[in-house]
Amino acid sequence: MTLKIWQVDAFASRPLEGNPAAIVPLESWLDAGVMQAIAAENNVAETAFFVKTGDGAYDLRWFAPNREVDLCGHATLASAWTLFNQIDPSLTDVRFMTRSGELKVARGEEDRLVMSLPSAPSEAFDPPLGFMRALGASLKADAPAELHISARGGAGARALIAVWPTPDAVRALAPAPDLKDILMLVEAGSLLATSPGGGEPYDMVSRFFAPYYGVPEDPVTGSAHCALTPFWAKRLGKKTLLARQASARGGDLVCTDAGDRTVIEGRCALYLTGEITI
Repeated sequence: MTLKIWQVDAFASRPLEGNPAAIVPLESWLDAGVMQAIAAENNVAETAFFVKTGDGAYDLRWFAPNREVDLCGHATLASAWTLFNQIDPSLTDVRFMTRSGELKVARGEEDRLVMSLPSAPSEAFDPPLGFMRALGASLKADAPAELHISARGGAGARALIAVWPTPDAVRALAPAPDLKDILMLVEAGSLLATSPGGGEPYDMVSRFFAPYYGVPEDPVTGSAHCALTPFWAKRLGKKTLLARQASARGGDLVCTDAGDRTVIEGRCALYLTGEITI
């Protein structure tokens, strides 16, 4: 069997920036074990598989290197880009049915794509004794100033939001191999390290660590901003924010708090095309 594959850098204006996603269109679903093996072989943060169900409508699934995930923003954006630019240029918008419900992506201005995802509310979190100090030590940093946790999902699905006072503090973090074990003490699978933007042009800065999913650090994460956008929108008193994810590759996102939805805009860049033989 031969399958087409595209690797697309999401939230990037040119290749080798943003977050790479592997995109594999299918005529019908493969066995989940085969899709998981392909994702492990690709070894990027997510591999997206989709099957057409109607005009501009697709079922979409995402696989990290070690497990299927419930929501992935950058691979959704990259899937839409692939459809718009490589498979069906007549499309102006696309609907994906996923584990997280229906997600919509439309063509925007200046080559940006506009994506609507479900927002992830969060609440203040009172950690166990000594947890904040241990978390800071694992990141080779001072303890964060405060902690919050996403209200959605159980163990592995929840994200811990750790707030530091400055972008420089977030950029300096260096996670250790035991970060997964520390996060699972509070039934979280990932860590959103964040701070205010520190002035123009950014409103917020973040990094995203997802050891539970086999991703030590994700370069640019759409789903993380479903929690960060309502969090910072409320604090800053504004609906639309310019976000910087300060990983080594880095990426910019324009995020709008639309109540139960988070609208994220970004560009994509093609890195490679090819075929998979299995």
